[in-house]
Amino acid sequence: MRPRALIPSIALMLAATPMAQAHPHVFVDSTMRVFVQDGQAVSVELTWTYDDFFSLLILEDMGLDPDGDGVLSEAELAQLKGFDFVEWPPGFEGDLYVYQGGEKLPLGTPEVTGIALEEGRIVSRHIRPLPPQTQARGLEILQYDPTYYVAYTLDPQVRALGGACMVGLAPHDPDQALAEIDAELSTLPDDVVEEMRVGHLFADKVMVTCASGS
Repeated sequence: MRPRALIPSIALMLAATPMAQAHPHVFVDSTMRVFVQDGQAVSVELTWTYDDFFSLLILEDMGLDPDGDGVLSEAELAQLKGFDFVEWPPGFEGDLYVYQGGEKLPLGTPEVTGIALEEGRIVSRHIRPLPPQTQARGLEILQYDPTYYVAYTLDPQVRALGGACMVGLAPHDPDQALAEIDAELSTLPDDVVEEMRVGHLFADKVMVTCASGS
């Protein structure tokens, strides 16, 4: 299959993920900011820096940077902007999951706010709006690809902006994640092939706490 069938967006890649896989093929360094106003969480901003190999595939697939100098023109950047949100397969949630009181919140459509090419790596920024009147206090946020085709490494310096709130991070336990995967694999018959949805095992949990009255 030509890369064009797999690479127009992360969403399409997820739809084409081979079955029975438990290791990533795309690596993303991620930073996160939570915007707070009057004690309410308004949105979550994510900056995704894709690995250099995946970035190269995207640039080649889209016919960008043909001279290979690592510099994109304004027109090329405009063409690249939003490449990772071209279309969403059914059930795709943008690899972001936000909970309040144990209830998963519906998130708004991503607003792409930035694109760049830095040292051969594509850097894409977008904002996910939260439902109106979402209390910031007690908010829990996880970022992961359920199929683990994409591996996210979250910068621990997550920030809450615009309110008297702080952000804590509970890192995932990679050893425990691998043990759970091995346990699941051991229950599958040799002749059974099925998709393993293990991405949540590798997700750091972001927790928002706020001062009294915030």
